[in-house]
Amino acid sequence: MRVLVQRVASARVIVDGQQVGAIAPDGQGLLALVGVTHTDDGSLVRKMAEKLWRLRILDDQLSAADNAAPILVVSQFTLYADTAKGRRPSWNAAAPGPVAEPLVDEFVGALRDLGAHVETGVFGAHMSVELVNDGPVTVLLEL
Repeated sequence: MRVLVQRVASARVIVDGQQVGAIAPDGQGLLALVGVTHTDDGSLVRKMAEKLWRLRILDDQLSAADNAAPILVVSQFTLYADTAKGRRPSWNAAAPGPVAEPLVDEFVGALRDLGAHVETGVFGAHMSVELVNDGPVTVLLEL
C-alpha cells in the first residue's frame, strides 16, 4: 500500500459534475491518495491508517490526531505505475478493483475507528480532485 499525503488548506472531489467529498478545514487537513498492490491485507491497512493519523506534518509538528484535522481519501491505482521501460506505464503492480476497493474501504474505516473525520472520492470513477496544498507538504508513505 502506498499513500501519497498532501497537507492542504482545502480539498474536494467532483464526479460527474457533483461534489462527492470535501474538506475545508479551519486550519489544515490531509489529502490521502491511496494505492493498493497485490500483497496488501487488512493488517497492513490498519497500520497504514495509524501511521497517517499520527504523522506529524501539520503546523507545530502536530498530527491529524492531535488536532482532529479532516482527511480526504481518494483511491489512486496510478501510484503503482512502473515507468522503468519505455514511455507507457505498466499497471501490473496495482491490485485489481475487486481486491483494492475493499482494502481502500477498510482503510477509511480504520481511520474513522481512530477518530478521524474522513471524506472520500468514488472508487473507480473518473474524479476531478481540487486542492490547495499548504506548504507545500507532500509525503509518500509505504510500509
